[in-house]
Amino acid sequence: MQMGSEQTDRGISALVGRMADGFSRLVTQHLQLARLELAEDIKATGLDVAMIAAFVPFILVGYAFVCGALAALLSTWLGWAGALGAVGLVNLVGGAGGALWAVKRLQARRVMDDSSQELSRSMAALTHSASGNGVNTLRGANSELFKEPPNGR
Repeated sequence: MQMGSEQTDRGISALVGRMADGFSRLVTQHLQLARLELAEDIKATGLDVAMIAAFVPFILVGYAFVCGALAALLSTWLGWAGALGAVGLVNLVGGAGGALWAVKRLQARRVMDDSSQELSRSMAALTHSASGNGVNTLRGANSELFKEPPNGR
């Protein structure tokens, strides 16, 4: 009888060891995913900022010439002061609108979105299987938890 109990203890300890290895591997993979995703987000943002910085001087020079030409055209009806004021006001409104649009776009960007979704899925799977309902979620009882995300990450 002692021998059966010893084999059961070894079997349980082996299962606990495998579960700990699996959990360790899961945490490691989540960290790797987060690291890769953060690097990808930083690279994409850096490229966008570099492109903006490269084209800003051309935009400013061209814009100054267009504003000067528009002020010269309007000066026949409004005089120089009125024409410069009107062009300046249009620039102010357009610039404020563009800046607000850019701020909203930056606020809407979700950094590390895929990692947080994967972590949520894993936590849902772990808490669902630990609820004690006798169903082994990891074997596919709820395969929705382990579906491939639509963007392939």
